[in-house]
Amino acid sequence: MNDASLDMLRRLPKAELHLHIEGSLTPQRLFALAAKNGVTLEYESEAALAAAYDFNNLQEFLDLYYLGMNVLQDEEDFYLLTKDYLDVCRTQNIRYVEIGFDPQGHTERGIAFATAYHGIHNALRDAQREWGLESGLMLNILRHLPQDHALATIDEAVAAGAEIIAIGLDSSEAPFPPQLFVDAFAKARALGWHCVAHAGEEGPPAFVWSALKDLQVERVDHGVRSEEDPALLATLAQRQIPLTVCPLSNVRLAVVDHMRDHNILRLLDAGLLVTVNSDDPAYFGGFLEENFVALADNLDMSDAQMVQLVRNGFSASFAAAPDKARWLAQIDSIA
Repeated sequence: MNDASLDMLRRLPKAELHLHIEGSLTPQRLFALAAKNGVTLEYESEAALAAAYDFNNLQEFLDLYYLGMNVLQDEEDFYLLTKDYLDVCRTQNIRYVEIGFDPQGHTERGIAFATAYHGIHNALRDAQREWGLESGLMLNILRHLPQDHALATIDEAVAAGAEIIAIGLDSSEAPFPPQLFVDAFAKARALGWHCVAHAGEEGPPAFVWSALKDLQVERVDHGVRSEEDPALLATLAQRQIPLTVCPLSNVRLAVVDHMRDHNILRLLDAGLLVTVNSDDPAYFGGFLEENFVALADNLDMSDAQMVQLVRNGFSASFAAAPDKARWLAQIDSIA
């Protein structure tokens, strides 16, 4: 990315819609929390841990991802985890975020729902008060666990009075199609939550169809394999169903072999409402800005395409219409 394009990118207000807060746990914070909480790690140093971030597939990543969760034990830990990510947002001029968290990954190991929720929520509240960040919190359910677990987790959120903007579906995709969670998503809709789901990452286009039809999602996380089904691609374009694409993640998890092979700009040029996001930035080599730079360096992304992707981040969000209009006007004034 040339200097002028990078300068424009940094001046543009940005939104991030596909971010797993547990996936922003840096090696530095992981080691600090392990020492604080007396957690023994199998890695002797931050460098050794970083070397383990050489994944071959989604499951290898998830094994390490869930291992890292063990250091998150009290409300302060979740606060610091979230604040670290929000500090990056401030540096990268990210003005709006919809953060996902995995409460089952914590309750399954004895950490109360309220502990994780309040730590994350308080960090979001403080960032709003201190520098104006706007945000929403999404409750992701783990698809490798039975639907009964998901239903119970929704009940825990209600009992805790949690302010939740949406339900999501993540974890190991291929063996667990979206239709396994119809009741959980119906329950979330009855609570007024928006609905999103991971689909079409390692799973086939059929999983995207299922997310749309069975779960009635308003947005698809990843969705890059939708290109394999022309009818699906046409439906996504016609209905303007957003795809929250995570380029660095797709390369690190071997969804595509190399960034130069990524299809995000083809999807954009085909009229789809695609957005750029970082997914699990501590594990995949970069936050939001680094994902944009990777696209420019490997796909010859134009400034016009970059601006459209930034605009799409706000258009695809669950933010209030007046807020979207304000941010889009700011983008237009810069671009």
